[in-house]
Amino acid sequence: MKRVISAVAATFVMAGLLAGCTTSDTAEVKPIPGSITYGGQPRTKLTKSPPGSVVHNTFYDSTGTKQLETYILQPDRTLKLTRREAIPDFPM
Repeated sequence: MKRVISAVAATFVMAGLLAGCTTSDTAEVKPIPGSITYGGQPRTKLTKSPPGSVVHNTFYDSTGTKQLETYILQPDRTLKLTRREAIPDFPM
């Protein structure tokens, strides 16, 4: 009986820990001027790269801040913006 109770307790503890592991708090990254997908998908398709390939784009935004973007090539050959990071000119 004690084993059953401890197994049930362990199950509840694990369920509580897994409930905190959600990705709903991460917001979708939206394209900004300078992004590859700003204004829609590019006209040309990446036909030689396999789906799942990572594409990087670096540019300066309207304030002069360097931006580094990461895209993932989808199975339908569109690019999905997954990450953007502002790179300071003078790292601390």
